[in-house]
Amino acid sequence: MIDRSTELSLTRQVRLLGISRSSIYYRPLPVSEADLGLMNRIDKLHLELPFAGSRMLQGLLKKEGFEVGRLHVATLMKRMGIEALYRKPNTSKPAPGHKIYPYLLRGVLVTRPNQVWAMDITYIPMARGFIYLAAVIDWFTRRILSWRVSITLEAAFCIEAVEEALARYSKPDIFNTDQGSQFTSVEFIKVLAGAEVKISMDGKGAWRDNVFVERLWRTIKYEEVYLHAYASVPEARASIGRYVGFYNGRRPHSSLDGNTPDQAYFNAQSPIPVAA
Repeated sequence: MIDRSTELSLTRQVRLLGISRSSIYYRPLPVSEADLGLMNRIDKLHLELPFAGSRMLQGLLKKEGFEVGRLHVATLMKRMGIEALYRKPNTSKPAPGHKIYPYLLRGVLVTRPNQVWAMDITYIPMARGFIYLAAVIDWFTRRILSWRVSITLEAAFCIEAVEEALARYSKPDIFNTDQGSQFTSVEFIKVLAGAEVKISMDGKGAWRDNVFVERLWRTIKYEEVYLHAYASVPEARASIGRYVGFYNGRRPHSSLDGNTPDQAYFNAQSPIPVAA
């Protein structure tokens, strides 16, 4: 994919391929066909049953004929970047040296575009292997403002997506994420702080906000990802890009009174306010 012998710079090559710069320095560990099959099934079960942890998922997988231990399920979930969604104490720990910011949206009524942006990452299966998809979303209109794919969970592709959204669409009052190490990294925080954006992170009692993003991932996966077996990262990026164009510009949303995210975002009409 990357040709190190050509005169074309590595930076230019990754831009043309639509992958994160960090991806060219990463040497992925091999994943067995058996584990890829498990990960793909875990992904679908997680969308169907987002409250299921490793114990429940192991039981469900065993009933389907998968011989797998709970520890292995938990290991694969960590690699995929997913966890069960349920009310729990705030036991999330940032990476060493990373600061956790308070949750700013409790009780806030979100009533207009660019009031709140959110960002999250999800696992995307391919025919052989997998990638990760990160997206910046306008909370009020559900519009996907920017997105990136990567073969790693490094912070670089998240930073690139945020930088694009800020360059194209001004800035939000509040930017909300979970407490993942990508979002608590010094480099990621520096981008938001430099734009003078208030930083909010999900914490104790804020578990429902993840459900909103999970619904978006469910839509993208069932309407796009699971219908295709991407043969390569460029193919996945191109196909997902076409779907994002459809999602923003043509797909009506009941929460937006039948409007598309583009109509709600650019026309600044007044869909049903969303309480955070």
